[in-house]
Amino acid sequence: MKLKAKKSTKNYFFNFIYLLQLLVLISCENDLEAIQKITFDIKAPDESTKDLHIIISDSGYAKVEIIAALAETFRGKQYVTKVKDSLRVNFFNEKGKIISTLFALSGEINFTNGTIIVKDSVRLYNFQNKQLLETEALFWNQKDSTIYSLSQIIVRSPKGIVIGKDGIKTTQEFNKYELLKPEGKIQIEEELEIN
Repeated sequence: MKLKAKKSTKNYFFNFIYLLQLLVLISCENDLEAIQKITFDIKAPDESTKDLHIIISDSGYAKVEIIAALAETFRGKQYVTKVKDSLRVNFFNEKGKIISTLFALSGEINFTNGTIIVKDSVRLYNFQNKQLLETEALFWNQKDSTIYSLSQIIVRSPKGIVIGKDGIKTTQEFNKYELLKPEGKIQIEEELEIN
């Protein structure tokens, strides 16, 4: 009888192991809906990029260069990239030379409608005229290469300082501009016409 007892104990042991494996397999089933609820965040970006570098060109020539420390791209109804921790936008002339540069701490590039909104410590500098525009928010429209602001701006140049209480309208070159509700002092040079 000792042999029969050993065989039945052995069978119980194998049956127990088999049952345990079966329970483990059954308990490992994943509910896909539950996993998506836990891991999917609708507000999360589709992609994140460190050291973003974008060049927008026309007919093979660089027109705009965008450099950012951190960018998050969202591809929903609109194709938008949100920029954090610094942003620099270089604007080029037709010869490929940088004519003006825009700096800001944050911004949003909307590829769907061709606009850039920059915020926080915004500065636009024109290299030829040595003009610096300072404000808290600027908007750039790719279609007509215009830049505008609806908040107060300060323009500093070798000729003086002017303030636009309600903003500014200019081009991306920032060589000519229109101030809204201007204030300040500036030296105006008279042009002479010789006949």
